[in-house]
Amino acid sequence: MAKQLDLEEQEQLDQLKHFWNQYGNLITWVLIAVFGAVAAWNGWQYWQRSQAVQASALYDEVERFSQANDAQRVERAFADIKDKFGGTAYAQQAGLLAAKTLQANNKSDAAKAALSWVADKSSDPGYAAIARLRLAGLQLDAKAFDEAAKLLSAKFPPEFEALAADRRGDLLLMQGKKPEAKAEFLKTYKGLDERDEYRRLVEVKLNSLGVDPKETASPATVAAPVAAASTAASEPKAKP
Repeated sequence: MAKQLDLEEQEQLDQLKHFWNQYGNLITWVLIAVFGAVAAWNGWQYWQRSQAVQASALYDEVERFSQANDAQRVERAFADIKDKFGGTAYAQQAGLLAAKTLQANNKSDAAKAALSWVADKSSDPGYAAIARLRLAGLQLDAKAFDEAAKLLSAKFPPEFEALAADRRGDLLLMQGKKPEAKAEFLKTYKGLDERDEYRRLVEVKLNSLGVDPKETASPATVAAPVAAASTAASEPKAKP
């Protein structure tokens, strides 16, 4: 009986050796790949957290200098976060905030540069849309109509379409194209929620063009999202 067991054990051992000789290298490499992927993922997560913490600290600097209305330091702090952590949401928020402070201090070129960077580099469609709308407004102020038209011809997220139409209306009106401006302002009016204060401003624009939007407007197709977007277009988003 013992001899029979010894033979069975030997046979199983031989089968195991044969299996390992045939698949051992493959199994080893698969395990190395799995453990390597886990290590890489953990390392990536750690790096991401580290980047976010450092970017947050630099954003706080931009915010602090902005509150102090120190345009020179705002510009330096934004350049720092842009160079070191340009791929983070903090950098994009910093760009919006920096542009507002720089424009308030008559540094229009620097403000435009900050907004252009956010519009071109942001991975968040919302941040990019806000930057394009604000930049288009600055271009309109400078009567740079071609540049403003290029910005406003880009595709906007649905919640920003009404605001983009309003900017296009302003552009067309400044170019003396009143019928086209009316059409864009009507798009804005119809796209904004009735409770949105900005809708009243659009109504004033339409009234000045001889249009009563209440007679032509249908129920708003976009409500809360557009109302939130109108606020975001004038104020930077809060930090995540």
